[in-house]
Amino acid sequence: MPRTKPQVAALPVRLNKRNRLEVLLVTSRGSGRWLPPKGSEMSGKSRRESAEIEAREEAGVCGNVASRPIGRYVFAGKARGNGKVGCRIILYPMLVRSVLKRWKERDERKRRWFTLKQAARVVREPELQDIILSLQSEPMIKRLLRRAV
Repeated sequence: MPRTKPQVAALPVRLNKRNRLEVLLVTSRGSGRWLPPKGSEMSGKSRRESAEIEAREEAGVCGNVASRPIGRYVFAGKARGNGKVGCRIILYPMLVRSVLKRWKERDERKRRWFTLKQAARVVREPELQDIILSLQSEPMIKRLLRRAV
């Protein structure tokens, strides 16, 4: 696989009616794979701010993004043309405050809330699966949830 390029992603989370943690994933434009909203760092924005913007544009959610990432994983994406490019993804947890009915990429992607086990089954990257499954005990997520109450 050719060189890797850094990207940022938000992992939107919420507590469902049963007080269980869920994550929001979106489909990629090309293959329809489930993944967190992600993209390149934006000029003049911090990584955290870039992740927040990607979540709003790709998934139609707004909320609090943690100041520190929860983990990193490698995503094997497609480059323009026929090649593949590996992307190092820096993942920031985001506590969702609102879900928009209309957002920038609503006609290009699907979005869906998953339990942690369901999300780990539908994503392909083993490192991302591990991050998702570790969320129940992740101190950063607990702090994020406490601040939202």
